[in-house]
Amino acid sequence: MEYEKFDSDIVLRIDKGEEIVKTILEVADKEDIKCASISGIGAVHKFEVGVLNLEIKKFLSQTYEGDYEIVSLNGNLSRKDDKAYLHLHASFASSNNIVGGHLTNAFVSATAEINIHIINGEVKRKYNKKTGLNLYKFNYLN
Repeated sequence: MEYEKFDSDIVLRIDKGEEIVKTILEVADKEDIKCASISGIGAVHKFEVGVLNLEIKKFLSQTYEGDYEIVSLNGNLSRKDDKAYLHLHASFASSNNIVGGHLTNAFVSATAEINIHIINGEVKRKYNKKTGLNLYKFNYLN
């Protein structure tokens, strides 16, 4: 992994064999990022994505293996319990399949190019019983 920071943006390259979510969190900790938007592209050989089942308040996840391109990776970074918290969605395409959902992990096969746009501020998350999700909690709300 290597990256460079330009004002409020980080351009990050994640290398073969590295895991995307873990690497973004490492950069977030090193740079003390409290709020950001994230986008990226690249290639992976293994990843896990899920879809929220609201009835049971759980993500139903599936792992995929093979040659996949990251068609789209988008999300945000906020804080929960004073730690960086990622919420990422991604779409992946193979030669005959497109899948996507809430990204749990993804292992790079060639490279991943990630852009992190740092937002000046801090947004925290709080567990919501109705959805089973950690939702944005803004300072002016209880």
